[in-house]
Amino acid sequence: MSGADVEFVLRLLLATGCGLLIGLERQYRSRTAGLRTHALVAAGAAVFVLFGEQAGLPSAPLQITAYVVSGVGFLGGGVILRQGFAVQGLNTAATLWCSAAVGCQAAAGHVIPALATTAVVLGVHLLLRPLGRLVDRAPAANVEAVAAYTIVVVVRRKHELHLRAQLLQALTEPDITLRGLSNQAETDDATGDVELCVEVLIEGGPGARLDALVTRLSLEPGVRAVSWRAEDADLRDTDDRDDAPALPIRSRARRGRLAALMVSGPDRHRVPPPAVVPEDDQPSSGAGR
Repeated sequence: MSGADVEFVLRLLLATGCGLLIGLERQYRSRTAGLRTHALVAAGAAVFVLFGEQAGLPSAPLQITAYVVSGVGFLGGGVILRQGFAVQGLNTAATLWCSAAVGCQAAAGHVIPALATTAVVLGVHLLLRPLGRLVDRAPAANVEAVAAYTIVVVVRRKHELHLRAQLLQALTEPDITLRGLSNQAETDDATGDVELCVEVLIEGGPGARLDALVTRLSLEPGVRAVSWRAEDADLRDTDDRDDAPALPIRSRARRGRLAALMVSGPDRHRVPPPAVVPEDDQPSSGAGR
């Protein structure tokens, strides 16, 4: 084995080791691209750049490095997903790009820059994550949030079309986005009840607005029950909290709190929201006996 081969192996091992360190942190957090992916990206980038040096042309390593940057960009684009307002995978794609950069540095024989870049990438993930969460929570009270809500209406079948039109007309405001509308018959009887479920995204404080909508719908003919609830599903990015979408989104889970109007026969009355007792305040099975 010649000296050039030994140097090739050492540079390749350096690139793979740096990729392993970056991928170890990603694997620990169960990200899409983990230990093997980052090690392979760094090793592949190093091999391509080393091949340019083996070609003997002065400009070959720089040209191949440019192609590596473009190729890893396409690879990173494959892990970025968009679901509604949420964007997932930005942090993973950026980390893959950094792994390729570390591989290029190691292939060029720049040991200190390769190790320093690896340390910076790990520091960003380990140290800036708590800071990002702190900054993310700080302005939450002054930021208009977008959350998902479901409106459920039970109506007589013969009044279903009229109520659909009223719902769509009431949900035409610019800060309300209609996500879905579905119906389900509660009985097989042609004159039975139909349950309409409307899924919406609302920006800002929706409590008073939804209460007013429920009150309005309860006065429509054929309506048997109306309720709304906040969905528990978080619309934010599941990759990292600092991979936030352009529009801040929060989920306001309100379990057990339904602003409902129940209609029974000719008499309509408002049913107050059921009281939710925290688990810590609930008496034990033997209390009071």
